Amino acid sequence: MKRITSIDLFAGVGGMRLALERAIKKLRLSHKCKLHSEINLYCRHTYDENFPNTPLIKDIKEVKSERINKEIPDHDILLAGFPCQPFSKAGISKRKSLNMKHGLEDTKQGNLFFNILDIINKKKPKAFILENVENLKFYSNGKVLEKILKSLRRNYYVPAPEILDAQDFGLAQRRKRIFILGFLNKNDDFKYPEPTYQKTKVADFLDKYPKKKYIISDLLWKSHQIRKIRNKKAGKGFGYKLTYSKDKYTRTISSRYFKDGGECLIYRGEGKNPRKLSPKEVFRLQGFPENFKIPVSDNQAYRQAGNAVPINVVEKICSNVIRYMVSSSVVIKNAA
Repeated sequence: MKRITSIDLFAGVGGMRLALERAIKKLRLSHKCKLHSEINLYCRHTYDENFPNTPLIKDIKEVKSERINKEIPDHDILLAGFPCQPFSKAGISKRKSLNMKHGLEDTKQGNLFFNILDIINKKKPKAFILENVENLKFYSNGKVLEKILKSLRRNYYVPAPEILDAQDFGLAQRRKRIFILGFLNKNDDFKYPEPTYQKTKVADFLDKYPKKKYIISDLLWKSHQIRKIRNKKAGKGFGYKLTYSKDKYTRTISSRYFKDGGECLIYRGEGKNPRKLSPKEVFRLQGFPENFKIPVSDNQAYRQAGNAVPINVVEKICSNVIRYMVSSSVVIKNAA
């Protein structure tokens, strides 16, 4: 039995780790996560409930460059779903309205990529898997992504990034994400996983007996309807979306879903107020298993699920990454 080691940066609730472990198990290998980093207290609580006793660094920015080799353990694969808000359309709009910097110039979140880059260059993992929002490809006419790729390619083989959609991998949610992969050794060209195009419908991801508390109030339902009419007149595309159980997929569920549920309101019948998804349903739409523990409030759970990665997509990527590592004659450490 061989062991693959990893570190899990900007870990959230552990979606990328969960996907990696699924892929490793199917390939009959073993795994040890040697470190995770996550600044959010509630995410750490959920992570610890599902992956107990994993060494933690709360804020990766606290690890100074000169101390990386001492504080960051050696590892085979680096995982990082680095903050997407500085590159997302909604995040950019909000920052502009507040006269704040965005993209890599955002000193709070946007430049955290350079912390990842520093760790990669000093620790030399055999591979890395980075994830972000689709808009990273188009932000600043592609100049930011070009800068990111140029910096990574100094020491790594980095194939062209791919945008993959969760709905093409067996999840009933439209969720496009960009993936950036790198390998210390190169063999042939790396190939991203092919979509499975598994048929889905929203009904398969819904609770059998939904709780009444998720039915929205008369006031909120009226507000949604008024806002949609107003936005349509103003030429804006934003407004609530009624989703039917027979639909193939939902809109992208974001971390703001807890506010009003506008991205996806479940139709309950003519003359009835629709309902929000439950946190468990949102986690299902992201590919999390039924036994995944959610020990936080509904509002925190919505935030966590909305920021998570689509598990099915990342699992397929991880599987291809591991196979590529082996084909590139990368020696994976034997388990102790």
